[in-house]
Amino acid sequence: MRGALLHTSIACALLTATLAGAQSYPNKPIRIIVPYPPGSGTEFTAREVAQLFTKALGQQVVIDTRPGAGATLGHALAAKAAPDGYTLLLATAGGLSTGPALVGNKIPYDPVKDFAPIGLATYVPYALAVTSGLQARNVKELVELAKAAPGKLNVASPGVGTPNHLGAAQLMTLTGIDLVHVPYKGSTLALTDVIAGNVQMVITGLLQLLPYHQAGKLRILGVGHMQRVKAYPDIPAINESIPGYYNTGWWGIAGPAALPKSIVDKLNAIMVPGLAQPDVVQRFERNGLEVASSSPQGLRDLIDSDLKLWRKIIKDAKISVDVLP
Repeated sequence: MRGALLHTSIACALLTATLAGAQSYPNKPIRIIVPYPPGSGTEFTAREVAQLFTKALGQQVVIDTRPGAGATLGHALAAKAAPDGYTLLLATAGGLSTGPALVGNKIPYDPVKDFAPIGLATYVPYALAVTSGLQARNVKELVELAKAAPGKLNVASPGVGTPNHLGAAQLMTLTGIDLVHVPYKGSTLALTDVIAGNVQMVITGLLQLLPYHQAGKLRILGVGHMQRVKAYPDIPAINESIPGYYNTGWWGIAGPAALPKSIVDKLNAIMVPGLAQPDVVQRFERNGLEVASSSPQGLRDLIDSDLKLWRKIIKDAKISVDVLP
């Protein structure tokens, strides 16, 4: 009986301490782990969110870039951090959906059980582009061209199992076309060969493609977003021609799994109106990104649905890798 009472007392004390900590949160600087190198769009996004938190909370929010292992290093660090709200994560589709779908339990965390989603911050649309000499002016014409010459058209990507590769695999499974996948060591090399006409097409980030599209060096046929990107309404969504096609990255904010709901809700209540400010939206658009926002449950639902989608595509396309690219 005494042991039971002691156990109950300890549990109550821990709960009281947690609630007190949540109510006084924050009383010291906060860090956001970014699982990619400095200077990337992920860092830009994290800094925008950090500014919103700093202004609203009155505490400095710093960026801690931790690249490596296909973004899993930074995600693993955040998953193992103390759930006190002082270590947050710029959660990415690569770290929580496409990567885990590809390698299963070979990463050191569970993408669903080990994180507390706080809110979505931005969409990162991928786009399909073809070399300027290819006789396809839109997605429909490309599909027709590929069907007329099975196995004759090549699609470049920065590696097996990347979202770029999975987007090409999805294109094939939804249309029945047969493309030859040509993996490169990085998206720049892949893009260079498409511009030179050595490979016929590529799926990669919209922002990376735009300068070459505008210069006439390649042709963007569509974006993988569910609808047209607001900043570039003249570029169709691929699913306008191929219903169900979806290949959009995203970045959001999350914390360790046991993060108190009061802190999750407090941070989400800062993000949603903050990201909707016109000057913030414009800065994202100038960086080729589209502001997005969600409830904590909305981000969790997105992770769940993406995992289901990519697991099916990986299975249908028989894609297999031992480690993340």
